Amino acid sequence: MKILAIDSSGLVASVAVTEDDNLIAEYTTNYKKTHSQTLLPMLDEVKKMIELDLNTIDAIAVSAGPGSFTGLRIGSATAKGLGLALNKPLIGVPTVDALAMNLYGTDQIICPLMDARRSQVYTGIYRFVQESGNEAAAPASLPDAAQAQAFGEVSYSLKVREPQCVVPIEEIAERLNQLPEDVGVIFLGDGVPVFRSRLAELMRRPYSFAPALCNRQRASAVAVLAAGYAKEGKMVSADAFVPEYLRPSQAERERSEARKLAGAQAGDAMMRKGTFSKEKKAIPEESGG
Repeated sequence: MKILAIDSSGLVASVAVTEDDNLIAEYTTNYKKTHSQTLLPMLDEVKKMIELDLNTIDAIAVSAGPGSFTGLRIGSATAKGLGLALNKPLIGVPTVDALAMNLYGTDQIICPLMDARRSQVYTGIYRFVQESGNEAAAPASLPDAAQAQAFGEVSYSLKVREPQCVVPIEEIAERLNQLPEDVGVIFLGDGVPVFRSRLAELMRRPYSFAPALCNRQRASAVAVLAAGYAKEGKMVSADAFVPEYLRPSQAERERSEARKLAGAQAGDAMMRKGTFSKEKKAIPEESGG
């Protein structure tokens, strides 16, 4: 299955093309330009470099959120436009799940952190679990070939311990501290530099930070998860795809607060008017007495 994947959910912009288990191309940038300036040129460059006929792709995968509202809208609009033009289905992949996928095979707890502002993070808790293979160690006395056969092939799947959410950094740290496993935590994502010093105060179990090669969004991780979703039939038409923001945007919050304030002011005005009218009616009755 050939998948074109897009991730513009955070500071990073990333485009990838995978076919089955092969990564054919990936273009990732983490720079101060906006995704509206970079995403389509990156896609065009990938298309040229691998001589990609867009009609040959089977599906378009996109980071579905949470993340930057503007970034998600740009990625969503790009994916929907391509899907409509090419008549290809879309596969939405949770942003935080895709970040966790970067650390495939680790036996540690994985905790992606994306800065959600206002001292909050988009986050979740994940672990990889062994799906197949012989878990028992082969006896050391066996020849190398026999040892290899005894061990067998091992594969891992990503298990969601806590689904992606938006919470204060203190809350996710406490959830991690309370986990029963006697293993460390690996943090990754653009929230790490923001909350690194705070984590040092909060964490009561061993932890580490993912290195530069795997600590930010990658479209290839989106594509890998999307391939699994496709096998499960988790695809939608381009016009039906909707990003998952997890919380209202700042503009929506401000509009809601403005409406509440306007409603409260209108209610106060009506109360004052009603009281004033009663007082006006009461004055003649008192003077007439």
